[in-house]
Amino acid sequence: MLSTSKLLLSILLLSNLLYAKTATEAVEDFLENSISQNPNIDKLDVNVVDTIKVEQLKGWDAYVVIINATLKKDKKKVSQKMIWFSDGKIITKELTLMEGGESLADLVKPSFKEEYYRDENLVYGNKNAKHKVAIFSDPLCPFCRTFVPESIEYMKKEPNKFAIYYFNFPLPAIHPASVELVKAEIAAELQGHKDVLLKLYKVEIDPREKDINKILAAFNKATGLSITPADVESKKVIDRFNEDLKIADNVMVQGTPTMFFDGKIDRAKNTYKKVK
Repeated sequence: MLSTSKLLLSILLLSNLLYAKTATEAVEDFLENSISQNPNIDKLDVNVVDTIKVEQLKGWDAYVVIINATLKKDKKKVSQKMIWFSDGKIITKELTLMEGGESLADLVKPSFKEEYYRDENLVYGNKNAKHKVAIFSDPLCPFCRTFVPESIEYMKKEPNKFAIYYFNFPLPAIHPASVELVKAEIAAELQGHKDVLLKLYKVEIDPREKDINKILAAFNKATGLSITPADVESKKVIDRFNEDLKIADNVMVQGTPTMFFDGKIDRAKNTYKKVK
């Protein structure tokens, strides 16, 4: 939390920067000047990678910022992605709605860029369909196990209306078994097996299981396949798995299920049902 004196200084500095720079450049320079004062930092690079209009506050924008720093002590490199808000005069990391007490940082997400709609993530529908839906999910997330199959079954009936893109986002801290499960699904897909995704949500396994042989036995039982440990550790599977995680990081996905509808975060996760 900024003190009153620091906040006034922030307002003044940002206002001065805006006279000569764009809003994005002003935010980058302000943050770089502020963070570089940390004596533990050797090198610093601040980049605004996305700007989002804050619908709840007229004149305010959310800036998605990536901060890359090198520490002096051990030359360790650290990277952090965060959201800052500014109206051109004030810059702050926290904005909270008085009604409901929601943090705007939790309500704002980077836009889902066109380049993220990759053919390998298209699971159902025509890629030229009227609407594009992106789903990030963990197959062992309790809510996902009901929501994801139901939403996909609903949308896949109209392939020219919905293009459904699926991205693996296992939560290893609470569902370690899901990591090997999603890699098994990727391996099966790469081997040419179709319609494995929905079967993934019927796998019966303790989410805390870490024994790969037990996890694959449960997967193979649910799908009727014979995926092996060597299959899930192939380079193609690992690369595809990491590509999904990279996109999830780019759009700041933090939990499951997360849904984007036509490039925008769909917090209610029901926009697809409202399409006529």
